[in-house]
Amino acid sequence: MLMRFAGNTHRPAAQGLMPALLAGVVLCAASPSSAQTLPLPTVGAGVQTSYVHTSPEEGEATDTFPLNSVRLYVSGAAANKIKYMFNTEYDGNNHINVLDAAAQFEMSPKMNIWVGRMLPPSDRANLYGPYYSNEWAVFTDGLQDGYPFVSAGRDNGVLYWGQFNKIKASGGVFDGPSATGETTVLTAGRVQVDFWDAEAGYYLNGTYYGAKNLLAVGLAGQVQGSDKSAWNADFLLEKKVGTGGAFTVESQYNSYSQLGGYNARYGESDGAYGLASFLFPPAMGLTGKFQVLGKYAHANFSKGISAIDRDYSQKTTEFNFNYIIKDFNARIMLFYLDTRFDAVHQNSKKFGVGVQLQI
Repeated sequence: MLMRFAGNTHRPAAQGLMPALLAGVVLCAASPSSAQTLPLPTVGAGVQTSYVHTSPEEGEATDTFPLNSVRLYVSGAAANKIKYMFNTEYDGNNHINVLDAAAQFEMSPKMNIWVGRMLPPSDRANLYGPYYSNEWAVFTDGLQDGYPFVSAGRDNGVLYWGQFNKIKASGGVFDGPSATGETTVLTAGRVQVDFWDAEAGYYLNGTYYGAKNLLAVGLAGQVQGSDKSAWNADFLLEKKVGTGGAFTVESQYNSYSQLGGYNARYGESDGAYGLASFLFPPAMGLTGKFQVLGKYAHANFSKGISAIDRDYSQKTTEFNFNYIIKDFNARIMLFYLDTRFDAVHQNSKKFGVGVQLQI
């Protein structure tokens, strides 16, 4: 549950600029065409399921078989340069949520306007999500994607993004009440520079499994009112090794000040993580590739809302041994997760195996 704090009620200037920009794009994209041939809609699906053994510091160990996620993806074109996406997720608790529901006015690589529900500009981890992360236990370290959201990192609003060769920029205004309960809009922005191969499109990956040589640096932030902010800096390096192998390093620093964060009782939290993985080139006779991965994260929580909310820190260590059958469409991931706190919460260890399939 993300933090919900009172916000300033002034209306930023961007709140008037974005609707005007959107109106201009709609008029441009809606120019008549008597002979449009549109592609058929595309439908996809994804599932993540796992076995997890949990050993808390106190109490009995548990063995569970969670259905982590089931997703349905629908996308297509409504007209020339006007697309749409509609994605849903079953979250494993008998709930079906709307992930994305947006109209996409894509005039050129440099001019794209989306309106509806989508991922706002934020950290790399939010822009790749659980299905395109390099690790299995994503979003458990107290840092990744702590930005406020309506559902799975999404919010309702208007987004601009543009690709300028190896520079990608995005910005938008988003609904405050749905994400934080406050009336002031959320303003978000992100800039990324790719020094080697370019990452095309708005969304990102945690790895490209050896398809690219990457050196990418990103900076993102969100503000609500004059006293609430969240920002991060992220880094991804991936280098091809042999035929089909890859060495990957990912790192990220996040800071949440009265906006977002993993614990609603604390006004400030920050920290960083580092991740490294090695994807072995395919072995003779096997259709997939083996991968080893390690990650360490340290998060700090301060400024509790009452005297009993002591400052504390979280240290998270994760190891994966993965069999990558077909990149993100078919992979089996053995994982070990050690989560330690110096106060407030109880330490725990988990190990298990996760399976991911997509079509």
